[in-house]
Amino acid sequence: MPKLDWLLLVAALFLVSLGLLVLFSVAPEQFYRQVGFALLGFVLFFLLSRTDYRLFQSLYPWLYGLSLGLLLLTFFFGHTSRGATRWLALGSWQIQTAEIIKPLLILALAGWLTRVSAWKVKPTLGLIIGLLVPLILVFKQPDLGSSLIILGAALGQLFAGGFPVVLMLIGGMGLIISAPLLWHLLRGYQRLRLLTFINPEGDPLKTGYNAIQAMIAVGSGQLWGRGLGHGTQSHLKFLPERHTDFIFASLSEELGFAGALLVLILFLILLTKILLIARSAPDRFGFLVCIGVFASLFAQVFINLSMNLGLTPVTGITLPLLSSGGSSLLATFIALGLVASVAARARPPSPLQIRSIL
Repeated sequence: MPKLDWLLLVAALFLVSLGLLVLFSVAPEQFYRQVGFALLGFVLFFLLSRTDYRLFQSLYPWLYGLSLGLLLLTFFFGHTSRGATRWLALGSWQIQTAEIIKPLLILALAGWLTRVSAWKVKPTLGLIIGLLVPLILVFKQPDLGSSLIILGAALGQLFAGGFPVVLMLIGGMGLIISAPLLWHLLRGYQRLRLLTFINPEGDPLKTGYNAIQAMIAVGSGQLWGRGLGHGTQSHLKFLPERHTDFIFASLSEELGFAGALLVLILFLILLTKILLIARSAPDRFGFLVCIGVFASLFAQVFINLSMNLGLTPVTGITLPLLSSGGSSLLATFIALGLVASVAARARPPSPLQIRSIL
């Protein structure tokens, strides 16, 4: 059996444990449900780490088609909550399809890129259109946060896969030029979030409420925190979504700067380990899978933490492995299981690499 990468698993389990600890304090009604998803996620991680990731390389068209199928089913038959249609009902359990398709799209794009020998016009246009379709479907749910994460993962894989940088720059300029059009495509509440980010104190009781309460919670934790069960913002429910989007603010209030720093260190270990595994991947497909997982997690962590600190607009993005939410937790464990599968078959470092490290 392939060797399991314990550092990758331990860092993930420590993050899950911190999330469960804070969840038990601020939203105990969600605790046991999250424990169940964590156990299921660990099983999926273990199974995928024992599965040869190269089996998925030839299945990339089917994985892409499955992703589109799930999004289309959600579009037509999904459950609507708070004006958003993002969930498919499976009995008493609901899955957020935008989360589940993240590892599927990473595998699909990695498989497609391994077949590219030259960036000709026709296949390049096909790739761009193929990426835009799931992005548009997720954006129309509407789920701006998940569409940003999927875009971030895709850009990371395209850059690592040798996609022409000039085309990326042209695409970036196109987005900037089309900003007025994109503004009109946003929903009303999404526009308010962007305007509130510029001046959250302009409407502190409505549109700016979430950001202000999150910053208060983070700042009130000081060095060691108020202690578990003693966070005023979370327990008095001033802090909205205290167990999902703003769990970092809840953690910072109860465990202080020390707890927040521990979270940052654990994410740094996890992301660094993924990059090291990508560097030693035995083939191009494994390398691109690891880069996609890294880019996806990095974008999600960066946006969520920045949102909790008032540095970016509120976009409704959960913090991987910590926030309450079964779909997000399972998708993250699936992605990490794929990375562990690559690590189990990684090339041993050469003597020259070992000497350079020493």
